[in-house]
Amino acid sequence: MNDTRFGRDLGLLLAANVAPLVADNNLSEVAQFSQRFYSSTSSVRYMLYADETGEIFFGIPFWEAEVENSLTIKRRIQLPEDYPGDGEKPMVRQHTTPDGIVTDVFIPLIVNKKYLGVLAIGINPNQTAVISTNFTRDVTIAVFITIWVMVILAGVINALTITKPIKELLVGVKQIATGNFKQRIDLPLGGELGELILSFNEMGERLERYEEQNIEELTAEKAKLETLVSTIADGAVLIDNNMQVILVNPTARRIFGWENADVVGCNVLHHLPASVQMEITSPLYEMAAGECESAEFRIFINQPTPRTIRILLTTVLNVQRESIKGIAITVQDITREVELNDAKSQFISNVSHELRTPLFNIKTYIETLHDYGEDLALKERQEFLQTVNHETDRLTRLVNDVLDLSKLESGRNYSFDGVDLAQAIEQTLRTYQLNAKDKGVELLQEVAPNLPLVMGNYDLLVQVFGNLIGNALKFTKAGGKVAIRAYRLDFKPSHTQSAPVRIEISDTGIGIATEDQHSIFERFFRVENRVHTLEGTGLGLSIVRNIIDRHRSKVHLVSEVGIGTTFWFDLAAFEEKTLPIQVEPIAEASKITTT
Repeated sequence: MNDTRFGRDLGLLLAANVAPLVADNNLSEVAQFSQRFYSSTSSVRYMLYADETGEIFFGIPFWEAEVENSLTIKRRIQLPEDYPGDGEKPMVRQHTTPDGIVTDVFIPLIVNKKYLGVLAIGINPNQTAVISTNFTRDVTIAVFITIWVMVILAGVINALTITKPIKELLVGVKQIATGNFKQRIDLPLGGELGELILSFNEMGERLERYEEQNIEELTAEKAKLETLVSTIADGAVLIDNNMQVILVNPTARRIFGWENADVVGCNVLHHLPASVQMEITSPLYEMAAGECESAEFRIFINQPTPRTIRILLTTVLNVQRESIKGIAITVQDITREVELNDAKSQFISNVSHELRTPLFNIKTYIETLHDYGEDLALKERQEFLQTVNHETDRLTRLVNDVLDLSKLESGRNYSFDGVDLAQAIEQTLRTYQLNAKDKGVELLQEVAPNLPLVMGNYDLLVQVFGNLIGNALKFTKAGGKVAIRAYRLDFKPSHTQSAPVRIEISDTGIGIATEDQHSIFERFFRVENRVHTLEGTGLGLSIVRNIIDRHRSKVHLVSEVGIGTTFWFDLAAFEEKTLPIQVEPIAEASKITTT
C-alpha cells in the first residue's frame, strides 16, 4: 500500500514536470530532468517515455540510441488491457521479480487535454517498509499464536475451574431430581460459582429436612390409617388398577385365611377363594376400566371355614375425582346375620304353628259348645272345657316365654343382691313336686350346708331353676331321677375373690345328641323337633343362657343320649361389704338384642 501511494504521487509529480517538455518536443530537457531525478533516488527502478502509440522514445537506465545499437529493434510498452488510455488518473500495478515486488505506475501525459503518451515508472520496494512489514507480520503471527495459546490455556483452565464445577452441579441436580437429597458438592471455589455451589448445598439440606419431615408425617398418617383399618370389624382390602394388593387388615386375612401369606404386592385374584374369584373378577376389571363405580355380592365360602360373606367393591378416585387410583374391597362376615335370619324365619314358623294350633283347638271346642252344648253330656262338656283350658295354658306359656326373652334382651337393668340359693331351690322344687309325682320321676335336692349367699337376682335365678328342672322332667321317663345340687368350689378365681358356688341340674332322661349340643341354647331350637316326643316353645334354654350371662357366668352341659343330661354354672359369692349393684346387659346380650 505504501509503494502504491508513493508510486502514484511520484508519477503525478514527474508527469506534471515533463509533460510540457514533451509537448514542446524538448527531449533533451526531458532526458536531463529524468537523469537528475533517477540519480537522486534509489527508489526508482526505471523510467520509460512512450508516445501515444506506445513506442518508447526515451528510457532510463537505457535510451533509444543504446537500444538501437545493441538490440536493433524497436521497443514498445505493453500497456495493461484495463489501462484507460487518455484518462487523467494514473494506473498502478505490481509484478514479482527476483529482487522482489516492483510497483509499475503508468501516468498519462496530457497537455491542454491532448494525450501525448505515457510515462511508466518502476518503483523498487522500500526495504525499511519491507522490514517493518515483515516485523509487523512476525509480530502479528506471534500475537495470533499467543492469543490461541491463551485461548487453549483458558479452555484448560475453564475445564479445570469452571467446567468441572458445572459438571458436578449437573450431577448434583440429577441426583436431587431422582430424590437423593443427601447429594452435596465439596469444591473450594470463590466468587459467583462458589456462591452457586453454596446455594446448591443449602437447597439440598432444606430438601433433605423437608423430606424427613414429610416421611415422618406420611409414616404417622400411614400408621393411623393402618391402625384404623386394623380395628374395624369388617375386612378391608385395597388394590390398585393392576389388581395388586396395597393394604389388607387382619379381619380380611382371617376371613380369607391369609394369616401366614404375604399377599401385599401380589395379584389379589390369585389368593381369593374360588367362589369369590369367580364372582368378582369381571366386575373388578370393569371398575378398573371406569365402567362402573361400585358392586355388591353375597357369597358362601368353604375355606378356610364355612361362612357367608358380603363383598362391597368401591372405586377410589383422586382428589379431583377424575381418575381411578384403586379399588376398595370391603368384606363383611354375615354368617351370624344369615343364621339369625334363618332363626327369625324359624321363629315365625314356630310361633305361627304354636299359636295357630291352640287357637284352632280353642275355637273349635268353643264353637262346638256354643252350637251343641245342650245336646252334649256333662262329661263331654267338661272334657271340652278341660281341652280349652289346656290349650290356653299352652298359649300362655308361649306368650310368657317370648315376653321374658324380650325383657332380657331389651337392655333392662336388674338389681343384684345377695341370694339364698337354698330358699330359691326349695321354692322351685315345691312348684314341680306335684308334676314330678304325676310322671313318676323322683326329685332330689343336694344342697351343701352353710352355703354363702350368691350375687344375683332372686326372681331370675328362680326362673332359671324352673326352666332347667321343667325341661329335665319333660324329657325324663317314669322311674327316672332329676337332681339339683349346690356346693362351693375349692379354688378361688383370684386372691381378692371368694370361691364361687356351683349349681348342677341333672336328669336321667333321653339326653342330647352331640350335634345338637352347640345349638341347644339358640332361640326356638327344640330337641323334640328331632326326637318327636314332647311339645315346647324352644325358648327356655335361651332364657336360661341370657340370665346366666347377666350374672357374669356361663352355662355348660354334659349329655349323652340314653344316659341323661347335666347343666351347670357358677355364681360368685356375695360379699357383705359389697353394696347391691345394677347390672346392665353384657356384650353378648346386647348383640342378640341388636340382631
